[in-house]
Amino acid sequence: MAVRRALVLGGTGMLTRVTTGLIADGWHVVLPSRRYAPLAAEGTGRALWVEADWSYPERLADRAARALGGPANLLVAWIESRSRVPVLKAVARLLAPDAPVVEVHGSSSADPIAGCPDPVITDHPTQQVVLRPVTDRGTSRWLTHAEIAASVTDAIHRGLDGRPSGIHQVGGVHVS
Repeated sequence: MAVRRALVLGGTGMLTRVTTGLIADGWHVVLPSRRYAPLAAEGTGRALWVEADWSYPERLADRAARALGGPANLLVAWIESRSRVPVLKAVARLLAPDAPVVEVHGSSSADPIAGCPDPVITDHPTQQVVLRPVTDRGTSRWLTHAEIAASVTDAIHRGLDGRPSGIHQVGGVHVS
């Protein structure tokens, strides 16, 4: 079976469950991040941490390219707003021609009226996941790690299934 390669930007924090799920499914996952964070993952895949600094996107892309060992079949990115565009532009060259992109946005990076920022990597279908607090009966709470992982994993599957680009709101107002 061919090696499936994933580049996961921000995959050692809130996306840890997404990363371990990819590893369990046999993916070779490259994780650029500022700090090494070992993962308790089981499966036929593997994870490779790459030291990264969002301030130096080309250096980050070069290190990720070496670790990937070939084109990435998937890009998952949760990057702070000010680094998002330069980092995504730098890593775009690492993607296989048919690789889907999944961008995760916190509620502060997606305007409730104007919507999500436009995808940076325009020649790849992009699933954008917008994470919002959950409001139910007048109380508000943040999404749990499990809810975030489930939403991002669902977006990954939509992308891998070849679905067109889309925006997926998670959280918001729930009426019980």
